[in-house]
Amino acid sequence: MKPNVIFGPAGRPIDYKGAAYKACSYIAKEGLRAYEYQAGRGLRIGQRSANTLKEESIKEDILVSIHAPYYINLSAVDEKKLHMSIETLMKTAQVADWMGAYRIVFHPGYYLKNNPSDALVIAKNALNRVISKLDDEGIYDYTFAPETTGKRSQLGNIDEIIELCSSFDCVKPTIDFAHIHARGRGYIQKKDDYNCILSKLEDNLEIDRLHCHFTRIEYTKAGERRHHTFDEVEYGPELKWLLESFIENDWKATVICETPLLDKDALKMKELYESLLI
Repeated sequence: MKPNVIFGPAGRPIDYKGAAYKACSYIAKEGLRAYEYQAGRGLRIGQRSANTLKEESIKEDILVSIHAPYYINLSAVDEKKLHMSIETLMKTAQVADWMGAYRIVFHPGYYLKNNPSDALVIAKNALNRVISKLDDEGIYDYTFAPETTGKRSQLGNIDEIIELCSSFDCVKPTIDFAHIHARGRGYIQKKDDYNCILSKLEDNLEIDRLHCHFTRIEYTKAGERRHHTFDEVEYGPELKWLLESFIENDWKATVICETPLLDKDALKMKELYESLLI
């Protein structure tokens, strides 16, 4: 029986020297089962390479997601910037289709001069434009996954992510627990804090498999500052409580490791999870 929770790196494994689109076999040999392809700095992969990634992921039983470029801002007031963000998210959906990615992760945007409710309305309208354009181009097989964001200036607290997801059938959440922790200036202090997050998701959304990110994180009053490894125990949040919550509540989840050690810490996550199953 396959475990309910699987783990993988956010990007190319630390000691892997090959092309990122050929990393699935390396990841599988490590014993991991997920891979988030990183396009944060821009989409630099063509159809042929993306198809290769898809073929290898199927062969190796690796669940693939893709992180869209960081410069996307669906709440931009400037129409030129908003149009660029819409076009970029559309192109990411096309690449995701080529590589068979089950989630398209993206940061929704920034409040800037908008109040949060207005920023959310702009983002919902922009996402609707993306979906309409994809329909026109005959692209239907995708799932957008807006991510909870780590800075208090960004659109993307958990309530805003739930609102985005509940507005569209093709949108599911990416829950970055470190971002929630940092945005809340140390929000996660006990296991029940994870249970509160998971309960809120369960009460408002239908989720077959939760896509999430995890790292230890340093923060300031403004939110996220820097990611840290699991060995840097002075930083939270605590992973064990999350894994216990997943097990106790029978959650299916994909946990993408975003520490500086990527796959090495993903393996530590998996080892801890398996020890809790015994």
